[in-house]
Amino acid sequence: MSLQVSAIMLGVKDVDRAKKFYVEGMGCTVEQDYPGFARCSLGEGSSDLAIYEWEAAAADAGVSPEGSGFRGTSFHCILDSREAVDEVMSKAVAAGATVVKEAVAAEWGGYDGYFSDPDGYLWKVATAS
Repeated sequence: MSLQVSAIMLGVKDVDRAKKFYVEGMGCTVEQDYPGFARCSLGEGSSDLAIYEWEAAAADAGVSPEGSGFRGTSFHCILDSREAVDEVMSKAVAAGATVVKEAVAAEWGGYDGYFSDPDGYLWKVATAS
């Protein structure tokens, strides 16, 4: 059996705010919607995104809800062009994201930037080359 990611779960401070960001702002579609939890489709060929109340998610995993700073993870959206990268970055900002690193030409030949969602999760938006 191979390890495949079916859903990415984010613990968030405000499920409604996160839903608004990802659905209204970024164009995801809601697949399940319950108090304190929602599952969204990120699009064909991608894992789903689950958003769950922060403390409930910590309790579900059996860990403390305390934590801050870099979470040791980021999500990467690889696109075909610099224009597409700029478009996604702009869309994210319009939806309430904060630019962490402006999109610029990278040393390795690509083009990339980072934004953080309203809960501080990092998204890298880049071209493959």
